[in-house]
Amino acid sequence: MEFGDVRTVESRNLTLTVDNGKLEKPKFETFRGKLFRVLKNGFWGYCSGNFSNSEGFKIAERNAVGTGESEVVEVNSRGKYELKPKISVDDISLEEKASFLKEIESHLKRPISGEIVNTRIVYMENVRRVEYEDVFGCEVCYTVPRTGVIVQAVARKNGELQFCSKRLLKPAGYECVEGAFELVDEVLEILESLLKAKKPPAGEMNVVMDPVLAGVFVHEAFGHAAEADHVLQGASVLSKLGEKVAGENVTICDDPTLKEFGFYPFDDEGVEAKKRVLVREGVLVDYLHSRETAAKLNGKPGNGRAQSTLEPIVRMSNTYIEAGDYSLDELLEEAKNGVFLAGTRGGETNPATGYFQFSAQYGYLIEGGEFREPIRDVALSGNTLKILKNVKLGKEVAFDPGFCGKAGQLVPVSDGAPHILAKARVGGAN
Repeated sequence: MEFGDVRTVESRNLTLTVDNGKLEKPKFETFRGKLFRVLKNGFWGYCSGNFSNSEGFKIAERNAVGTGESEVVEVNSRGKYELKPKISVDDISLEEKASFLKEIESHLKRPISGEIVNTRIVYMENVRRVEYEDVFGCEVCYTVPRTGVIVQAVARKNGELQFCSKRLLKPAGYECVEGAFELVDEVLEILESLLKAKKPPAGEMNVVMDPVLAGVFVHEAFGHAAEADHVLQGASVLSKLGEKVAGENVTICDDPTLKEFGFYPFDDEGVEAKKRVLVREGVLVDYLHSRETAAKLNGKPGNGRAQSTLEPIVRMSNTYIEAGDYSLDELLEEAKNGVFLAGTRGGETNPATGYFQFSAQYGYLIEGGEFREPIRDVALSGNTLKILKNVKLGKEVAFDPGFCGKAGQLVPVSDGAPHILAKARVGGAN
């Protein structure tokens, strides 16, 4: 056996949902399991289950049935970490949580120019405890709670329906949901705009992205291409360190130590979390690595993440583009004419080519450097590296939380960006 490790995961979850005024049955989930990995003759063997360590390693070693070229970087992390919330979710009764959700919903049904025809409020809490050890002597343990609220509503006017969703998710306790009423205000304000919005113009033009859409761009269009497993597979447009991939004003980082939704103190391979600069002043300087990709590319591990007791793979955490020098008013003035786009309704990207297409939640025409009438159903597309080489950046970075999917696994992440001015192709979204 060249390498072996075991990760023990304990988690408990609660999901509460109020759908159109009706409280759904609470969903409680508890889990405890282990993943054993053994590297033998360059080939991985796995065993998942609540076995003793000696038995689990024996099974994993028996499952290492082939030969390969895998290897891992040795690390020597040792330590314990517990994120202690200001208000523990265990100190708030289920009845109080349900009452809070219904109060949020009553605010969400305030009168607007259209009719609110559907509402959905979701409360989620998770406490995850991980113990990790390997044959090199690495031994870490950590506990992180995550809590949040998702607010959704559908409004109707003149027979047309518009949808808006906002989320507040943090590595924290119950204290983080205090901002839920601000989400309600945002949702209603956006729905008001959508109900009177028009179809967007089409063609290549100046685009000012809000931090949410710009963060999705950084995460989806750039971040996945910076994952070293994609690089090794030849499926990344970021093929060579030291290349200029953006303007000199662009620095892109991934930082799991930030207390945003993608926070972790150690990754799922026992590596202590550290900030990683991927692009410094326009130059590609690093990739995101697991212990295996770090060994193959002479990099530094720390981004091996896994859902539950699945296999760790290279993942992002809190990925963001650093702030620049422009206020929003100055970006609008620089744009002169074009569109302002905000929020996201999803999209797609190809890390191998750098091509992306996203749908914004809503936006406004920009004329003479000022906001004009609202627009909706807007698609944004272009080439990642082409856009990054000519952007102007706002002064303040904001983060938006969510769950990132890859290889059938979901992990909590956060995308960050300031307002960004770029030139891209705009069109209607279905």
